[in-house]
Amino acid sequence: MQSIAEQDIAQLGGHISVLHRQRRDHVRLNGYLNELAATAQAQQGPILLAMYRLVFPHAFAEEAVLWPVMRRVLSDGHQLTLKVEQEHQAINELVTRLEGLAPGSAERGEVLTRVIGLLCEDVRDEENELLPRLQARLSPLQLKLLGIVWEVIRRIAPTRAHPIVSRRPPGNVLSALPLSLLDRSRDRVDALRNRQASQSPVLSAVSRALAKASHAVEQLPGFGIGEDPDTRVAERPRSWAGLVALVGGVAASGVFVFMARRRVVRPKAV
Repeated sequence: MQSIAEQDIAQLGGHISVLHRQRRDHVRLNGYLNELAATAQAQQGPILLAMYRLVFPHAFAEEAVLWPVMRRVLSDGHQLTLKVEQEHQAINELVTRLEGLAPGSAERGEVLTRVIGLLCEDVRDEENELLPRLQARLSPLQLKLLGIVWEVIRRIAPTRAHPIVSRRPPGNVLSALPLSLLDRSRDRVDALRNRQASQSPVLSAVSRALAKASHAVEQLPGFGIGEDPDTRVAERPRSWAGLVALVGGVAASGVFVFMARRRVVRPKAV
């Protein structure tokens, strides 16, 4: 079967097709990886933020929309999608670890190199094997309809690494709304931090608080439903404390983002 990387837009089913949407994101990812390679660690923050906002919603839409279809239409769909889900799980775990490491440290460089390697492997597996197999079983119309659903889910999906939640429905679907609220609030905070000449201690504290809140929310009961044992992290206690973290995190982020905007965006002189 021909890799989707070697096909033109017409062969992929047009601009709406899920195959074209997948490849479009892969091309954007390659651009971010090239930028990272040319940027010193201390200045990589904005690039990583943009990459996370691409990679994690993309993977979520695959896990929630594409892979369930593959498991229905292909006899070996479970094995094919499980391999990619394991790659996604490893990326989530490594990025969570990466965010706790200081720029410039040797360990951070090693972890980032592993993340990049897994991302490239994931793209190859999808473009050369999974997506051509899906293309062979679905009509152009079905690929277009799947592309529309995939795009809708991608636009409302979480934007950060979440290694504890299930890589499969219904657990990942249940977790999407609360985690997306926290992640996108954190994205706004981090974007404000990146625009400032010096790091604001207040915004840095808010970003860390939102990260802790999201990881607490991951442990809410029900978010691990449907998980395959081969992508499950070590058992961790799950409690309703995550609900408190969710409410507090969203409320705090709204207040601090509003306050930060008032400091950063000043009215023009009349």
